Amino acid sequence: MKQSLQLKLGQQLTMTPQLQQAIRLLQLSTLDLQTEIQEALETNPMLDVAEEDTGADYSSENPEHVDFTNPQEPAAPAEELNGASRDEGEDHAPDGEWSNEIPTDLAVDTSWDDVYQSAPSGTGLSRPENEDMDFESRRGNSESLQDYLAWQLNLTPMSDLDRLVGEAVIDAVGPSGVLMQSVEEIWQGLQQEFPDLELDEVMAVLHRLQQFDPPGVCAQNLSECLLLQLRQLPKTLPSYDVAINLVQNYLPLLGARDFKQLMRKLKVKETELQEAIRIIQALNPRPGEQIGEETTEYVVPDVFVKKENNRWMVNLNPEIAPRLRINPDYASLVRRADSSSDNTFLRDNLQEARWFIKSLQSRNETLLKVATCIVERQQGFLDHGPEAMKPMVLHDVAEMVEMHESTISRVTTQKFMHTPQGIFELKYFFSSHVSTESGGECSSTAIRAIIKKLVAAENPRKPLSDSKITALLEEQGIHVARRTIAKYRESLGIAPSNERKRLV
Repeated sequence: MKQSLQLKLGQQLTMTPQLQQAIRLLQLSTLDLQTEIQEALETNPMLDVAEEDTGADYSSENPEHVDFTNPQEPAAPAEELNGASRDEGEDHAPDGEWSNEIPTDLAVDTSWDDVYQSAPSGTGLSRPENEDMDFESRRGNSESLQDYLAWQLNLTPMSDLDRLVGEAVIDAVGPSGVLMQSVEEIWQGLQQEFPDLELDEVMAVLHRLQQFDPPGVCAQNLSECLLLQLRQLPKTLPSYDVAINLVQNYLPLLGARDFKQLMRKLKVKETELQEAIRIIQALNPRPGEQIGEETTEYVVPDVFVKKENNRWMVNLNPEIAPRLRINPDYASLVRRADSSSDNTFLRDNLQEARWFIKSLQSRNETLLKVATCIVERQQGFLDHGPEAMKPMVLHDVAEMVEMHESTISRVTTQKFMHTPQGIFELKYFFSSHVSTESGGECSSTAIRAIIKKLVAAENPRKPLSDSKITALLEEQGIHVARRTIAKYRESLGIAPSNERKRLV
C-alpha cells in the first residue's frame, strides 16, 4: 500500500466542555440543579455562597456572581446553544480558552498552607435553624401493606400454626388489599409443609385477618371486600339491607348502571335504591392503597407569573438556588507565572468556577426568555382559563427567541410555572391545533377543557355520548372526529356515557 498526503476542506461543529456544561445544566430540573450546585460547592474550593448580610454589592459589574432574581449577560450565547443543539453527538475539541485574564496584582508572598488553614469552611448551602425539628424530611418511606398486616398479626393471640398460615395469607395480598391467590391455592402451598392442614383452618385464619385494618383487606373478591366494609357500618342506616343484598347478588348490574332492572330485582323504589347506592359509593374498593410506600413529591416552580398594572410580569424563583460567587481569598492565591501543582490546581478550579457560574447565568436567561415568550402567547389562558388556550408548538417559540427547537425542549422539560390558574409544567402550554369553521385554529387543550365542562354540566340520567359531544362542538365551529373526542375524554379520565349514568 502506497502512503500519500491529501488535503481536505470541510466544516465541522465542535463543542467545548464549557458549552457542554451549559447545555447539561439547561435541561436539569430544579431539584437536580440544586444537587448539581451542592456538588460543585463541595468539590470546588473557588465557589462560595454569597451571604445576604455581607453588604457586598453583587451587581452586574461583578462577572463572578449570579443573582437568580436578576440574571445578567449569559456566558454561553444563544447562538452557541442553538448551534450545539443540532449536533451534540459529535466529538468536541477545545477551541478557545477563558477570555478573562487573571489579575496581575495577585498575592505572591502568601503560602497555600497558611491560607488553607484559615479559610472559611462554610461553602455549602445554608442550613435552616430549625432543621433538627424537621421530622417530616427525615422520615423514611412509609411501611408497606404487608408490613402493616404483619404487625397486626403479631399482636393477635393465636397458635404457631395459625400464625404461619396468616403469614402465607398476607404474602398473597396484593397492593389493592384483595387476595391475588385463591384460598385453595394457599392451602395447597401450605400442605407441602403441613400435610395435616385442612382447608377450614385456612378459612378460619382468613376470617380473622379480614377483621384487620384497613376495613375490607384480605377479601377474595370485590363483592366480599365491600361486604366486609358494610358489616362494620351501623345497621340502622337507611336502605342498609338493600345495600347488603345489592353487593351480594347484583353487583354486575350496578356496574352496568341498569337501575330499572335493579329496582325490579330488589323490589325497591328509586329513593331506596338511590340511598343504597350512596352507601356503596362511600366504600373503598381498593382499601390496601391507603397504606403504601409512596411518598409525596413536591413541585417547586421555576417561574412566577403575576399581573401588575394590567401587564403580566414574569420573574424567576429566587429560592431555587443560592447566590454564587468566586471566593476572593482563594482567588488571590493564584500566581501568574507559577507552574507548581498547587497553583495549577487553583487556576483550574478558578476557571471551572467561572464557567459554572456563567453557565447558570445562561440557564436563567434562557429560561426567563422562553417563559416570557410563552406568557405573551398564552395571555388568554392566564385571563380566562384553559378554554382560551391557543395552539402552540416548539417551533413557534423557537422562532420568537431565535433558538433551536431542541433547546426549547430542554428548557420546558421538568420546569414549572406558577400562575393564577395554578402550577403547570412549561410543556403544558404546547398543544396541537384543530381547524375551526371560520378558518381559525383551536388548541387541543382548549377542546379538552370544553369537553370537561360539557360533561360536568350534563344530565346524570342521560349522559352525553361521544357523538353528542362532537355535535355540540360542531355547533361552536370546531370540527373534531368522534374517535378524537373519545381519545381526549380518556386522557381526562372521564368514563364512557354508559358508565357515567346514575340516579339523581
